[in-house]
Formats: sequence, structure tokens, C-alpha cells
Amino acid sequence: MSLIVYGMRWSMYCTWRPNRPGGCYNSQNGFLRLHDVFNLNLPAELVVLSACQTGLGQEVKGEGLVGLTRGFMYAGSPRVLVSLWNVNDLATSELMKRFYGKMLEEGLPATAALRAAQLEMQQQTQWDSPYYWAAFTLQGEWK
Repeated sequence: MSLIVYGMRWSMYCTWRPNRPGGCYNSQNGFLRLHDVFNLNLPAELVVLSACQTGLGQEVKGEGLVGLTRGFMYAGSPRVLVSLWNVNDLATSELMKRFYGKMLEEGLPATAALRAAQLEMQQQTQWDSPYYWAAFTLQGEWK
């Protein structure tokens, strides 16, 4: 998984390590774990987590569902783009290219860019199954 943070003067990038639950490896800082995310001051406009099941979490008694989405929102990001199930790598790559194009080149807000990218994918025979494009959802501020 790649973690990309938008809307700041710097960007943050790290690579997900599936054998290290709850964290990713950044060569400068070591592992970034969920408790580290909660301690960040991250007023980014958008955090994109494009790997499998990044929108899932664990039920914690007295806290509810705790996962990466909640961590990044607590850290200051008003919106987090996540997936709800195992996603196809090629389809995800295609969806993200379209999403970023709509958002960065056409100037659409993240919600509109995601919707437009998903509708484009749905209209192509190769990607028409919701399995390929419907896993991604934008959590948080939608405006």
C-alpha cells in the first residue's frame, strides 16, 4: 500500500508491509503504526489509502471501530479515501489514475472526482463489475 497525503507543503509516502499489521515502513522514520498516526499533526486535505481493506478496523470496547480512517481523521485530515475489501491491483491503478486526473487536472473536488472515476470504470466492459471500482469510499467531509 502506498500512503499519500495531499494538501500540505510536504508529502508523506510510505510502503505498506502486510506482515506488519497496523503500520507501514518509511525509510526515514521506521514503522508508522496506528498509534503513531493518532499522534501526528496532519492537517492534510486528503489522505489516500489505496491498498486492500484500508477502511476496516477493529472493534474496541468503549471506543467503537478503530482503524486507519479514524487515526488520520484524529490527526487532522478531514477526508480519507479507503477500500472496504480486497482490491484488484490493475483495476485500482486504473481507478486511481482516473481519480487523480479528475481531481488534479480537472479541478474536481475529491468526492466528485471519485464518483466520476467510478462511473467511467463502470462503463467499460473490462471493469464493469462493482468488484473493480466500488470498494473505494471517501470517509469524512464530503464538501
